[in-house]
Amino acid sequence: MFGLVVRFTLKDGATADFDRLIQITVPELHRHEPGTLVYACHTVDGAPRERIFYELYASRAAFDGHEHQEHTRRFLTQRQPLLESTHVDFLSLTGGKTPVSDTELRNA
Repeated sequence: MFGLVVRFTLKDGATADFDRLIQITVPELHRHEPGTLVYACHTVDGAPRERIFYELYASRAAFDGHEHQEHTRRFLTQRQPLLESTHVDFLSLTGGKTPVSDTELRNA
C-alpha cells in the first residue's frame, strides 16, 4: 500500500473555488481509478483555509497511474492559483487495519 497526506493552505477567498474543484474531480476518481482506495479531503476545525487530503493507493504504481489521469492533471493545474502553501508527507504502511485484504493488495 502507498499513501500520502497533503495539507493545503488556501488563499483568502479561494475556499469555494477549491472545494468546487474537489467536487468535480472526485467522481472521476471513482470512475477511472480502481487502485485509489481512499481519496478524502477534510476541512480543519478552526482553520477555514486549510484542507487536508488523505490518499491511499493499492500500490505505488496505482499512485503513479493516478498522477497521469487527465482529471488529476486538470486538478493539479487549476488548484495552483488557489494555494498559499502545500505540505506533502508520503506514507508507507507498517501495520494497521486496511480497507482491503493483503491478497487484494498483492493482486492490484
